[in-house]
Amino acid sequence: MANMKFRPLYDRVLVERLESEEKTAGGIIIPDTAKEKPMQGLVVAVGNGTKSEKGDVVPLQVKAGDKILFGKWSGTEIKLEGKDYLVMKESDIMGIFE
Repeated sequence: MANMKFRPLYDRVLVERLESEEKTAGGIIIPDTAKEKPMQGLVVAVGNGTKSEKGDVVPLQVKAGDKILFGKWSGTEIKLEGKDYLVMKESDIMGIFE
């Protein structure tokens, strides 16, 4: 993603959704119309952070490359260079997979 020409501002994060499974644990294939949007993603880019009351910049806890979990309705969908992404605030992220 080094050539991407988009940088989120402040506490916003650019996320690429990770695709959900095509089959259930029992082997049943899930059609596209029945699939829920995945709630896991890969952080592509992050903003510089927010300013504290003292005026200091507080960096974000997530970084590019982190695999995250977020709410079902989190973020704003955008299309960059032909790919779908989400832009969301760091506070919409529930956790980081380690």
